[in-house]
Amino acid sequence: MSNNLFKWLYPGMKIKRWFFTSLLGVFIVALGAIFAAEKYAIVSIFGIVIIICGIVLIVLGVGKMIVSLITLFLPRHERELVDILYQRRYLERGPKIVALGGGHGLSNLLLGLKEYTSNITAIVTVADSGGSSGRLREEFNIIAPGDIRNCLVALADAPALMGELFQFRFSKESQLQGHNFGNLFLTAMFQVTGGDFEKAVEECSHVLAIRGKVIPSTIANVHLVAEYMDGSRTEGEAKIPKLDAQIKRLFLTPEDCAPTAQALEAIADSDIIVLGPGSLYTSIIPNLIINGMTSAIAQSTAFKIYVCNVMTQPGETDRFKASDHARVIVEHTNKSIIDACIINDADVPKGPLGRYEIEHSYPVEPDIDVIKDMGYKVFATDLLSIKDYVRHDSEKLTRALIKVIETHRVIKR
Repeated sequence: MSNNLFKWLYPGMKIKRWFFTSLLGVFIVALGAIFAAEKYAIVSIFGIVIIICGIVLIVLGVGKMIVSLITLFLPRHERELVDILYQRRYLERGPKIVALGGGHGLSNLLLGLKEYTSNITAIVTVADSGGSSGRLREEFNIIAPGDIRNCLVALADAPALMGELFQFRFSKESQLQGHNFGNLFLTAMFQVTGGDFEKAVEECSHVLAIRGKVIPSTIANVHLVAEYMDGSRTEGEAKIPKLDAQIKRLFLTPEDCAPTAQALEAIADSDIIVLGPGSLYTSIIPNLIINGMTSAIAQSTAFKIYVCNVMTQPGETDRFKASDHARVIVEHTNKSIIDACIINDADVPKGPLGRYEIEHSYPVEPDIDVIKDMGYKVFATDLLSIKDYVRHDSEKLTRALIKVIETHRVIKR
C-alpha cells in the first residue's frame, strides 16, 4: 500500500509539482494566520495578504492535479473536455431505452439514439445462421456474433478506425474469406473468457468504449424454425426468407431457451422499449419468442414502441401493410407488447423503386386507421433515407422517437 502511494511522486507523473505547490499554499496560509492574529493593524493586513497568496497556490495546485488526472483517463483520440463532460453528465440523464432487434435496422437506430441518451440497452437476436456468423457457430459452437458486432460498432465512442477494424471483412484471397474481424474478435474473446459469451461482449464493449450496453437476448445456441401455411418447416434464419411461402409462425430450438438475466433486468428498469426496425420474422420476433421475454415486456411499465419497416421484405413480409407487421408481432406474443407504432408516410421516389420491384420489394402502406382500430397510438412521419438503399434515416427516426418519448412523458405527468 505504501509503495503505491510513493508511486504518485515518481518523476514525469505531473502530480508531484502541483502536490507540493498545494502543500506550500497550506503552509503560507498557516503562516498568514499567525500574522493576521497580531493586534497591530499593519501586521494583521500583511497576514491577510499572505493568506490570500496561500489560497491562490492551493487552488492552482489542486486544479492542475485534477487536470493531470483527467488527462490520463481521456481517450487517446482528439476530443474536447466539454464533449466528455457532455456525455458523462447530460447523456446519462436521458431516458432508459431498451431496443430489441437485430440486423442493420437496430444498429441504424442506435446510431441516432446514442446522441440522445447513454442509457441505452440493445437486446440483440443471436439466431443468425448465415455468412460469417453461421460458419463460426458451426465451428466453435458459439451463438451468432454478427448482429452483436454491428450494435457494438454503432454505439462505439472509440476512434472511427476501431469501428472500421471491427467491420473489416477479409477478401476472397484469404483463408478467412467472408469473415469480419469483429466476429473473429468476439469468438476469440469467447474462448479467452472460458466460454462466457456475455463476458466476451462486455469486454468488447470496453475496447470500443460504447455508450450504453449490448446484451445477447439469450446465451443458448438457438436456431430459428419457420412453419409455413402449408405445414412445411424450415430451420435456419438464413434459409427462411428463401422459400416462396407465407410464414404461419416461428419457434426456436431448443424450445426451453431462456433470456439473459441482464436482458430481463434492463426491461424491468426501462422507461422506453423499442421494437425494430428490422426484419420482422428474422430480427424482431426471434427475441420475443424466447421463454419469458414477452411476459417481461408486457409487465414492464415502460412505453412500448414498434418501429415499422419502410419496405416489405421478399420471403418474409410480401404485400404486408404496416398493420400486418403489428398483427404478426401480437400473434406471436400478446396485445400488451405494443403501445404505439411509428411508421413512415412519405412516398418513395420512383427512381429507387425500380430496383426494389425487381426483387419484389415494395413500400409498406401506412394504414394508420387500421392500427388505431387495433388499439394502438400511431405516429406517422417522413422517415426515409434514399441513398444506396431505401431505409430509415437515422436522424429522422431519432427525432421521431424523441418526439414520441417526450409526448409520452408529458402525458405521464
